[in-house]
Amino acid sequence: MPRVVITGIGVISALGLTRDCFWQGLVAGRCGIRAVDSPDFEEIRFKHAANVEGFDPERYLPAKDIALMDRFTQFGVVATQEAMAQARLELTQAMREDGAIITGSCIGGRSAEEQGYRELYIHKRNRVHPLTIPLGMSNAATSHISMQFGMQGPAYTISTACASSAHAIGQAFHMVRSGAAPMALAGGTEAPLYFGNLKAWEAMRVISKDTCRPFSADRSGMVLGEGAAMLVLEPLEAALARGAKPIAEIVGFGMSADAGHITQPCPEGPARAMRMALRDAGLAPEQIGYINAHGTATDANDRTETAAIRLTFGAHADKLAVSSTKSMHAHTLGAAGAIEAAASALALASGILPPTANYTTPDPACDLDIIPNTARTVQVEHCLSNSFAFGGLNAVLALRAIS
Repeated sequence: MPRVVITGIGVISALGLTRDCFWQGLVAGRCGIRAVDSPDFEEIRFKHAANVEGFDPERYLPAKDIALMDRFTQFGVVATQEAMAQARLELTQAMREDGAIITGSCIGGRSAEEQGYRELYIHKRNRVHPLTIPLGMSNAATSHISMQFGMQGPAYTISTACASSAHAIGQAFHMVRSGAAPMALAGGTEAPLYFGNLKAWEAMRVISKDTCRPFSADRSGMVLGEGAAMLVLEPLEAALARGAKPIAEIVGFGMSADAGHITQPCPEGPARAMRMALRDAGLAPEQIGYINAHGTATDANDRTETAAIRLTFGAHADKLAVSSTKSMHAHTLGAAGAIEAAASALALASGILPPTANYTTPDPACDLDIIPNTARTVQVEHCLSNSFAFGGLNAVLALRAIS
């Protein structure tokens, strides 16, 4: 089977509007979580989120296209533009006909639907925007990416809560590795910072009122973020033949279901997904040097993920470097797996492991080397990127540095 490499990465996040801004922010340990000045937050108990500032879609897209895109779709298309520009990939006819586009989104364009509900129930109007359906559908980003690049092959969207875009990348990886697709665009996008969704998360009582402190004893919950990440995946031989410079290699993918509780995690399911990723990659546990953790900063998640890592790695868990970049870009829900896979690939390529920001106090229940507050310069050959979703759906990517 061919080796599959990442040749392009595009990222939009609270740390900036480009991949380089994103990576520089992570290395600096800069937190993109801030008080959000928006009417949607006025009646919400929490006031902090990792919103994307300064994004002007007119810089990237024609006005006629913007009118057909919700914010989450705009993020996804623009991140794809950046990824394709870095990859410098000129699509052949075969790539246009058979190349895959797989994205993940938990919410999609539900903010467009919310605006329709406001018109109906608050303003008592009898009509909603005529484009509410195409704006709101979760596959809108996939469809617009397809149209922008003229790609007519397999194209679909996965919605598995917080594992959505990790599942998307894993499925794309398997398609390219098997030869089912000559290349793939894969990732995720999310724009969840609108009133109805904020209220729903407020009711869950898992949102921090200040910031995200994964694995710290004084953590007080997760923080919502928005953004997107898209990756270009190609067979290694094809990439090298056209003179591309691979960023990192995807070597394995594992997925599992807890079959337990709809919101409460258990360590066995995530551990199974990690073991499956290792098996798919043909790696021994001792070959992993870094894990980009799911690390949401809720009490249950961080304890459970620590237990799952120890179940998977045994004594080697004490030698693993682990960090949660959600401490800087926050929890972007369906886009989280893609944003964190991008962080993992860039860590392997640069020899710098991003930190867990905002860390203050050790938690005996989270007794891992969590790279507190300051990035660590160390070359790691293999890493995992963990995504564990509500509903007990788990997705883990295994990556290798390009030597």
